[in-house]
Amino acid sequence: MTEKKQKPTFLFGKKNYKIMLIGLAVIALGFILMAGGGSDDPNIFNPAIYNFRRIRLAPTLVLIGLGIQIYAIMAKDTK
Repeated sequence: MTEKKQKPTFLFGKKNYKIMLIGLAVIALGFILMAGGGSDDPNIFNPAIYNFRRIRLAPTLVLIGLGIQIYAIMAKDTK
């Protein structure tokens, strides 16, 4: 009986992991842009929490990052 041991392989290829890291960086950038804008005093309203960066840009970057992650999972690695 000769048993051949198979070499363990990663689930994804190098290309997939690179794309995943890019997607993770885009998601992190979106969350960083979303942060801040609050007021230290609860009696003072700060309208900066409703600016373009926090309402439109940051959530769009998070969604784009999630799309990149989905693409990274679905992409075939060229071996």
